[in-house]
Amino acid sequence: MSTAVVSVRLDDEMKSRLDALSAATGRPAAFYVRQALLEHLDKLEYAYAITGEAEAIRRGEIETISSEDLAAELFG
Repeated sequence: MSTAVVSVRLDDEMKSRLDALSAATGRPAAFYVRQALLEHLDKLEYAYAITGEAEAIRRGEIETISSEDLAAELFG
């Protein structure tokens, strides 16, 4: 697996917390940064995709149907 380096700016409090966790567990701070990304990246991608779709709907770029038409399709 190849890796890449990413630079992240943290405020003092977050950096202190990360350093304390790293010291308490013996794991490098980078481990916890990767863990946080692994746990939350999917959620962020999904949220931004939904936001993008909503904006496209508002611009009229995506065809929609009314809730009444949807109910008629589902329930006859």
